[in-house]
Amino acid sequence: MPPPWILTSPASRGIGFHLTRHLLRTTPLPIIATARTDLEGARVRILDGLDVDPTRLEVLQLDVTDENSISLAASHCRARFASTYLHLAFCTPGILYPEKSPSQISHAHALETFATNTLGPLLLGKHFLPFLPRKATPLYAAPIDCAALPEAATFALMSARVGSVADNAAGGWYSYRASKAAVNQLVKSFDIYLRQSAGAKALCVGLHPGTVRTGLSREFWKSTPKEKLFEPEWAAGKLVEVVRGVGVEGRGRCWDWKGEEIPP
Repeated sequence: MPPPWILTSPASRGIGFHLTRHLLRTTPLPIIATARTDLEGARVRILDGLDVDPTRLEVLQLDVTDENSISLAASHCRARFASTYLHLAFCTPGILYPEKSPSQISHAHALETFATNTLGPLLLGKHFLPFLPRKATPLYAAPIDCAALPEAATFALMSARVGSVADNAAGGWYSYRASKAAVNQLVKSFDIYLRQSAGAKALCVGLHPGTVRTGLSREFWKSTPKEKLFEPEWAAGKLVEVVRGVGVEGRGRCWDWKGEEIPP
């Protein structure tokens, strides 16, 4: 059996970009990364300065708001990886319109928020969960000498602390909070499906990276204490550590960058 593979979507910028670079440096597996446009440019930027085999990385066109593009990317992966399975996926689409009061809610912005933050991961799950191992799937026999990889195949969705209903003491950010609360529900439901289909071989978790210095949080860089504004390279490494560390016992739940559970 060929070695299993990794998915990072999207990966042209932000946390997905740095996760892809981190996984190229710290794992030996082939990686499928996705971008909406400029696929070769994204590939060049991801590989820039890395001492890795460039053939391990393939960038596919995928827009999380366009199911046809997701389906086409999945079809490509089905043909390329017909004899193996998906071992690790990071689904990280995100957009933020930080409404401070209900009067600032925009129908168009709210639809865009849910299309990206909630329907994006939902459709990525629809088309890519079938690549994870099932109960009867023989697992890769050769040892994967890599401390960065989780023991069980893992489908990780990008959530956020503000998606926690129990933790909501400040209000605001109405569409973003609601979209991420829905992601937490996806994490639980996807994991129930995987528990039934794969047993302990595959699981789903949600992740909260903290406030990371990416375009999503640019408006808040100045107001965030320096010690709480994380560089994306560091945040990517912490998220991989969390995915590796929570294991089957942490399945179906949301975890922050410290490996602490965030209540739903």
